[in-house]
Amino acid sequence: MTPELLLAYVLFCFATAGTPGPNNMMLLASGANFGFRRTVLHILGISCGLGFMVLCMGLGLGGVFRAYPLLHEVLRWVGAGYMLWLAWKIGTASAISDKELAKPMTFLQAAAFQWVNPKAWAMALGAVTTYAPEGSGWTLVPLLAGTFMLIGAPCSAAWAGFGQGLRPFLNKPAVLRTFNIVMAALLVASLYPLFVSHEAKPTVSLDALAQVPAPPPMRSRG
Repeated sequence: MTPELLLAYVLFCFATAGTPGPNNMMLLASGANFGFRRTVLHILGISCGLGFMVLCMGLGLGGVFRAYPLLHEVLRWVGAGYMLWLAWKIGTASAISDKELAKPMTFLQAAAFQWVNPKAWAMALGAVTTYAPEGSGWTLVPLLAGTFMLIGAPCSAAWAGFGQGLRPFLNKPAVLRTFNIVMAALLVASLYPLFVSHEAKPTVSLDALAQVPAPPPMRSRG
């Protein structure tokens, strides 16, 4: 990988890992509800989960999903259902209390969540298809995965830290309830690309083909 390509990939990692999405909305809510320290395992789970996903995609799993697109489609919609359930859990949280709120996401839960996160799929596939040439699996792909982990972790930590900074303003149950409802709505809104990504394929009916005029007969010269 040339220095120019590596710089482009670093910018790609920052742009995808640092912009709003399901992971960052959940980190923001977790930081606000549980604090930064209790969200650390969530942060590490996202970072390692994304890195492992990039590694798997680059070493052949991406080809499996290209060969069997139905499998990818099933995972996309299962992920959407799971994210809607998480949005409901966030939206119904009403107080910063260990007894009243669910526990923060664990390392394994956060890592596994990447496999049902539509944005994570787009990030991993984009990293491999754009920056890993054909046949570079055992040399370049581990570098891509490690770079994604190193850059993704600080981006995730920033979102959780922002949520931690909001805690003094959320000490009233009504304010926190409003905040959690807004976070739940943003998490649902992050699914928008999933529902608009299916573009209708143009189809031509037999009737339409029958109405196309035939080309004029060729005249022989001589």
